[in-house]
Amino acid sequence: MKIKCDETISIWGGVPGMEKEETFVYVFRPATQNTGAAVIICPGGSYHHLDMINEGYMSGKWFSSIGVTAFMLCYRTAEFGYHHPAMLQDFQRTIQLVRENADDYGIDVNKVGAIGYSAGGHLVAMAGEFGGTVDELAKIGVKTKVSLRPNFVVPVYPVVSMQDDIAHQWSRKSLLGKHYTKEQQDAFSLEMQVPSDMPPTFIVVAKDDNVVKYENSLRLNEALEAKKIKNCKLTVYDWGKHGFGMQKTKFMKAFHWNEPLKEWMHGIKMI
Repeated sequence: MKIKCDETISIWGGVPGMEKEETFVYVFRPATQNTGAAVIICPGGSYHHLDMINEGYMSGKWFSSIGVTAFMLCYRTAEFGYHHPAMLQDFQRTIQLVRENADDYGIDVNKVGAIGYSAGGHLVAMAGEFGGTVDELAKIGVKTKVSLRPNFVVPVYPVVSMQDDIAHQWSRKSLLGKHYTKEQQDAFSLEMQVPSDMPPTFIVVAKDDNVVKYENSLRLNEALEAKKIKNCKLTVYDWGKHGFGMQKTKFMKAFHWNEPLKEWMHGIKMI
């Protein structure tokens, strides 16, 4: 699929043992004055495939329009035989490259966030939760001195829990495989793993989500509140279903949900 962008990066090129991994990042440079902020975009698709246009490309164009450098990550998925930790490896490698090359992009290393949709929402929340304690890059011999934790995270209609009552089963199977343990089920239920230093988090969901139960978002927000994480916000819309992304749909025309996101980013001094 041809994506119109300013640059394409093969993130594993030159990394011993990873040369055959075809993970790409599409870069969208600011179309207006550069704010110094950056965002890594993780499209959804049940950890099985990726919605590269509605959730990926459209997000990249919007962030570019407000002066934010956007990096759309086409992380590895179960469609091609990948499970955890491939997805988190791809995210951590991307944030490493963004921060290590911040001067080239005019980016402030302390203003690098992440937005993810559906399963991509799980990935960015996981990156926020695990970024200070889990280094998947070190495990494959990649060393870095930069932080692997994003400065803010934006899970949109996210997969959160792996627990049986509200789990999105396709995402769980794609992430953990068919035969997962109870320990894995708990470890990747993000409502159970919020650290005391979780980055500011902006959650967006619709009550009538017909794919991922919106209780996933509620549980994540409750966990954030229980840990007294600052600058977190949950926005729940009465309708919108799943997968509204950033296309100019009836939902977007009614609510313009990305405008409150922009205001929130101003409020936490990211832009």
